[in-house]
Amino acid sequence: RKKCLLCNNLLMIVAASIMGCSKIAQSFEMILIGRFMCGISAGKCTGLCAPLHHQYVGEISPRKLRGFANSTSSFFWSLGKAIGQISGQRELLGSQSLWPMLMASCGLPALVQLVTLPFFPESPPYLLMHKGDEEGYKKAIRQLWGEGHHQAEIDDIMKEKATMKNTKILSVLELMKEQAFRWQLYMIVILTATVQLCGINAV
Repeated sequence: RKKCLLCNNLLMIVAASIMGCSKIAQSFEMILIGRFMCGISAGKCTGLCAPLHHQYVGEISPRKLRGFANSTSSFFWSLGKAIGQISGQRELLGSQSLWPMLMASCGLPALVQLVTLPFFPESPPYLLMHKGDEEGYKKAIRQLWGEGHHQAEIDDIMKEKATMKNTKILSVLELMKEQAFRWQLYMIVILTATVQLCGINAV
């Protein structure tokens, strides 16, 4: 989980650097490439950031804070849009000379996360269920939640591990071929494709 987030931040920094240098290089193609890379990294529907954020933050949070932690992504989406719109005013970074800095500013949050994330442990459920690293799992629990009593969270993870033993993990291709999931898949694709039309961005 953590490695994916770090790689995703590197992608965003590269995208920000390309867009920031577009004026010097006199290349509008660099803006297109940078925006495309931003979409892969942090796009609301197709980006890597949203599912990775939910997965990592949800897994490292204690059970009583999990709902609150998962709701932070919506808050930061809205905050980012507001900051972007304010920064884009002509009086700030929206001027003819400063717009490359505005384009490159998306790399700043990625840089902050790239510097701070290595000090956080890997997700405890990932360490236990996928890596089988019980010692690393206990160390991550202690680092994240302190030395207190966390038996309820540990029991949840152990139950999930027991459930996963009897669950077949499908690849993307197998999922697309599976008849039982066909209608669910259609619904997800339609909802994702049309979410931009629902007015949420205006709200």
